[in-house]
Amino acid sequence: MEIWLDALSFIMFIGGSAFVLIGGVGVLRMPDLYTRMHAASLTDTMGTLLILGGVIVQAGLSLAAIKLVAITVFLLLTGPTATYALANAALLSGVRPHAEPLDGESVS
Repeated sequence: MEIWLDALSFIMFIGGSAFVLIGGVGVLRMPDLYTRMHAASLTDTMGTLLILGGVIVQAGLSLAAIKLVAITVFLLLTGPTATYALANAALLSGVRPHAEPLDGESVS
């Protein structure tokens, strides 16, 4: 049973690391603030969930696992809230999303 838990946590670590790496690439490649925030927030949330989930699996049923679950819940509540607040502040300060016209349309 222990080898299955180790394999599950290893898969979660690799998956979380991949999400964080993809988010970093997304932040570098996206054209404007809003798409960068979108890439960073989604992949950061999922990466954090998977990495902390892997640590929880490794910790087993213990006080450390309960603390990690509390940290995970806190991060799930604050990450998207902070992203929303940042996007709202950018919009209110006049930063407009980058818009490219679709084929055959004009931007007014």
